[in-house]
Amino acid sequence: MPKVYIINTNKSNNPQAENDMISNMKCSAYYSPWKHYIDTIEANDIVYLYSSGVGIIARGIATGIVEIKDYIGKENEEHYMYLNRFEKLSTPLTADKITNILTEATIDKTEYKIQWNQTMILIAYSLGLKVWQVITKKYI
Repeated sequence: MPKVYIINTNKSNNPQAENDMISNMKCSAYYSPWKHYIDTIEANDIVYLYSSGVGIIARGIATGIVEIKDYIGKENEEHYMYLNRFEKLSTPLTADKITNILTEATIDKTEYKIQWNQTMILIAYSLGLKVWQVITKKYI
């Protein structure tokens, strides 16, 4: 079964990283150990790009093909993957709204807590799919 990931765009450390991900329709991570997280993404996984302090700004479906390149003069420090069906949201989906969607999607409506200061966050597929549906209806 596919998985769902929220990937931080790294704009706090390098604002160009977020622009690069959007422009090239990809998800990326840089340096060890974070770059290796991209290696775990498989074909057809759902990927959301999350901009710190803003929210989800784009989405796509993973190709499953990890690519590696130099990053800021350091050899092989960027691992990335292109995303099919890539779409930039018309309005960002904020962290609060994401949490509300995920909470509503749980069976017992228990507050869904996410620690946002991570490079990559794994979300249960059924819940991540609900986020996809809300984005399709209200944010594209």
